[in-house]
Amino acid sequence: MILAVTTAALPAAAGPAQAAGKQPGDRLVTARAETPALFDDEAGGDADADDPAIWVHPRDRARSLVIGTAKNGGLRVYDLAGREVQAIATPADGRFNNVDIVTGFRLGKLTTDLAVVTDRGRDQLRFYRINPATSRLEDVTVADPPLLFSADQAEVEEQATGYGLATHGDLAVVSRRHTTRLGFFRLRASGGKVTYARRETLDLPKSFRLPNGTTWQPCGDEGEDPQVEGMVIDTRANVLYASQEDVGLWRIDLRTKLRSIVERVAEYGVPFSADCTLDTEHDPGYGGRIHADVEGATIYEDYLLVSSQGDSRFFVYDRRTNRPLSSFAVVDGPAADGVQHSDGAAATSARLPGYPKGLLVLHDGENTPDGGRVSTGFKFVDWRALGLR
Repeated sequence: MILAVTTAALPAAAGPAQAAGKQPGDRLVTARAETPALFDDEAGGDADADDPAIWVHPRDRARSLVIGTAKNGGLRVYDLAGREVQAIATPADGRFNNVDIVTGFRLGKLTTDLAVVTDRGRDQLRFYRINPATSRLEDVTVADPPLLFSADQAEVEEQATGYGLATHGDLAVVSRRHTTRLGFFRLRASGGKVTYARRETLDLPKSFRLPNGTTWQPCGDEGEDPQVEGMVIDTRANVLYASQEDVGLWRIDLRTKLRSIVERVAEYGVPFSADCTLDTEHDPGYGGRIHADVEGATIYEDYLLVSSQGDSRFFVYDRRTNRPLSSFAVVDGPAADGVQHSDGAAATSARLPGYPKGLLVLHDGENTPDGGRVSTGFKFVDWRALGLR
């Protein structure tokens, strides 16, 4: 089943978008810990940090884990001090993009927690049982998992493949790279392993009617539409939040598939030249505060957080009303450098050692010092530093 979505007409913002960079009113916080640097070169195994997830141990909180994707570098698993405790390689031609946690999954006679990963290199999902006895991940993917979106291997090689990910129970929502498509997949056990089947798809808009009567579409390479990556499911409201990178943050009802924009990117509606240079002198003022790309989305209790990748800031909204509440940036501190150009984010309100009000983990796209090599990683932030509750 394919659910087509008509082109959206969105109301104008109150005024022109803010300039990029930290703004007055941003709360400046520092990270309590960081993971070892990952290097996206041959010597570093082409490891490029992207998206984190937090697994809370059901009995011993001190043995909880942070699991992060490293693209060609596979999965990296960290303890609460940021130390790497396990590394998992990708299968041949694999590239791990996003990761999320499923709790209480029934696998034969066993009820277990899973780390679910989008393998954008192979257009598949992969599954890792998190063993509470050892706090280690064990591959429980079926031998030949189905393709997520591609019709055959030739289409996989074009790399319009599984990208962003959000899970809840036996549901996995996966975005398709270079398109506006979301796929809804049902997870199921099969012979002690895990597989999945696609139920339906939803296509978000790729062009938009502006209040001045014109039509606008984000600039991109030929054949590439504005894609979604960062996603999170609000299990209380049965709502999916999806970050369409060059457009804005969507709120999508999982029952009806009706959707609305929580906030647009600052560049929304801005004209551009043939080489995608923005004509900011003619900004019509329809954009919001988020500077493209809008990226990692996560939920903590009554709060929704989203990454403004273009200016290395983060915005906090009321989970129920989506009212903007505050903004913050992670800056250099005594334990770790700051966070720049963040992709993924994950939060938990569980009481953890060193994090009595919960933990926020953020991807850092510009780790320093980098020794002259492209360096990325993850930063661990004490929730109390945000000053919210």
